[in-house]
Amino acid sequence: MNNIKKVTDRISWIGGSDKRLERFENIFPIPEGVSYNSYFIDDEKTAVFDTADITVADQYLENLSGALSGRKLDYLIVLHMEPDHCSLINTVVALHPEVTVVGGAKTFTIMEQFFPEAAGFNKLEVKEGDTLSTGALEFSFIAAPMVHWPEVLMAYEKSSGALFCADAFGTFGALDGGIFADEYDYEKDFMDSARRYYANIVGKYGMQVQAVLKKAAGLDIKMLLSLHGPVWRKDINLLMDKYQKWSTYEPESDDIAIVYGSLYGHTRSAADAVASGLREKTGRNIKVYDVSGTDVSYLIGEVWRCKKIVLMCPTYNNGIYPPMAAFLHDMEALAVQNRTFALAQNGTWAPATVKLMTEKLSALKNVTILENSLTIKSALHSSDEEAVKAFVDAIASA
Repeated sequence: MNNIKKVTDRISWIGGSDKRLERFENIFPIPEGVSYNSYFIDDEKTAVFDTADITVADQYLENLSGALSGRKLDYLIVLHMEPDHCSLINTVVALHPEVTVVGGAKTFTIMEQFFPEAAGFNKLEVKEGDTLSTGALEFSFIAAPMVHWPEVLMAYEKSSGALFCADAFGTFGALDGGIFADEYDYEKDFMDSARRYYANIVGKYGMQVQAVLKKAAGLDIKMLLSLHGPVWRKDINLLMDKYQKWSTYEPESDDIAIVYGSLYGHTRSAADAVASGLREKTGRNIKVYDVSGTDVSYLIGEVWRCKKIVLMCPTYNNGIYPPMAAFLHDMEALAVQNRTFALAQNGTWAPATVKLMTEKLSALKNVTILENSLTIKSALHSSDEEAVKAFVDAIASA
């Protein structure tokens, strides 16, 4: 049975959701699942925007067949060549050999790397500013390089105000029967996932996202049709505002996140003491994370949300505790900016991680590293009370 959802009279969702996949890109845990969105155009000529991941192939191909209802497929428009959206291109072309595959020059270069047979496809190469008419609908193409691959295109349809935006404005999370964001409590059901998706997948490319947002500002956008997550048709500025903050590395909140590493629980005890002090001092929401037990993608999401980050790290082999080192590496790789860091260290004979973490964090742009750090020798004791208080005061007043 097909699972086709109407977006407008002429645009339908024909994608699928996967709740069995454990990790997106085999990196990021997705206990909430993920959707793979594809959109069918029912016009004088038929068209499909992107395909789907191989894991939902059966449902996707059934949806496509149901949408066509025996008609031929005129266009397969490829906005993004990442395998979770392009893995069925060769299957669709094999089933519909008459189809014209539409994409940019870089799209076809990458396509032939995945599918050598693409050299023989019927192709229509487009670039920014080009248009494609299917009859009543006309699509204008917008280049969106590095959001988050170099070949990415978006397509805007003026009469409906629909922006087919590739991976932009997407989120982790399967769709539970509804395809529109306003059918859910988005803040509760998707916002943390959307932030984690942006920060980890697109976060490095803030400058490129800003360029696309400037282009989008000149369009009368009424709907956002991403390749992941629900379609936005109401309160679009809410998501646009989030992308404005996220892409300029502006914190969403003055909340404070504490990330600690702890071999035997002593640094954990210190983290709890600091969290308690900060709650009393600031009245802010304080979140505490074990760097060993929390996947780094969730930590990166919190870095994008919070203004202040407290890192509390034991010395390990005269270096940084390995899970904390991995977290620092991800922050550098994703070009984290505009944050305040407070550092604490623990060591039995030679605590060294404040200095080592400072060296790592100093490579980031426009970050503040508080001079007042905290040093614990093996375990936290009542004699450390004044040092903890001074550390809390420094964080609160930063």
